[in-house]
Amino acid sequence: MTDRHATNRAALAPLRAAQYNWDEVALRHALDTVVVDEAVFHLGHPYGDMQGVAQFHDNALAPLKAAWPDVERRDWLIMAGEDDHGADWVGCAGHFVGTSMAPLLDIPPTGHLVHMRFHEFYRFDHGRVTEYQSVWDLPEVMMQVGAWPMVPSLGREICAPAPASGDGLLRVGRDINQSQNSRQLIIDMLSKMILHPGEGGPEIMELSRFWHPKMNWYGPAGIGTARGIDGFRNWHQIPFLNAMPDRGNKADEVTYHFFADNDYVGVTGWPDMIQTLSHGGWLGLPPLNREISLRSLDFWRVENGLIRENWVMVDLLHLYDQIGVDVLARMREFNKACFKGTVSHEEAV
Repeated sequence: MTDRHATNRAALAPLRAAQYNWDEVALRHALDTVVVDEAVFHLGHPYGDMQGVAQFHDNALAPLKAAWPDVERRDWLIMAGEDDHGADWVGCAGHFVGTSMAPLLDIPPTGHLVHMRFHEFYRFDHGRVTEYQSVWDLPEVMMQVGAWPMVPSLGREICAPAPASGDGLLRVGRDINQSQNSRQLIIDMLSKMILHPGEGGPEIMELSRFWHPKMNWYGPAGIGTARGIDGFRNWHQIPFLNAMPDRGNKADEVTYHFFADNDYVGVTGWPDMIQTLSHGGWLGLPPLNREISLRSLDFWRVENGLIRENWVMVDLLHLYDQIGVDVLARMREFNKACFKGTVSHEEAV
């Protein structure tokens, strides 16, 4: 009997391939084939929610193609599984890569290669997509063109790599027991993590019980990447918890969707966290004592019973928007003198 999760993964292959070569006819056909008419598309700020394939194509994909005419999609991770609520999901991660030839959301063009990480989750019902969630790392693009208007990252800014195991796209068939074990490891880790700081010091999280000593934590642009447990603590977790020590107090208000595929685990909540920005020190944000929600599409890779890699995509532009900071407007102010037209490359003679 064919595994339905493998079938769902395969159903996305034409859509992914059409974006690799960016064949417009094939792209529209693939969207119409795999996505139901009434599907809801949830995209990160400023794109927002969209209804149906036409809105998603015209308001998100087409402007990307117009700004980067040679854009191609490069997946490096695809996984599938079922969540606790009985819903089937497929998660994809990779980069859009192309030449920046025209403004994208007013991000100035440079005529140079640019890359933008994406995390995507597709909810399937009877073999077709009924819901889509995605965050595009727009701050990553702003940084590459020298137009990021906010504070520097604490972590190291890199182009997030594919899984070190080399099996992000091709691996053995999905094993139910292995998948369940991986999923439970992540849930147990998070259950311990939210105990700090409310119920004890850092030792209560038992980080070394769950995380590999050479773990890599790939955060979004604006937060950056950290290596090792100490790096994760220093460059992300400590500033994050200092600013929002009530992390995890409202977990019962979030509907989580955990799903696993052998060594890989994905989670979404849209939002995933609700907490209070009560202290300063994270992303240069002031202690506004204001409740915020965080959208985050995350992937983990388990290796020999420990978490070796964690890809995290937080919708930072949505976070800033909640506290009244329009990052794109600020970017436009900082870059008034930048070239805003279409770059023209003369043909070689």
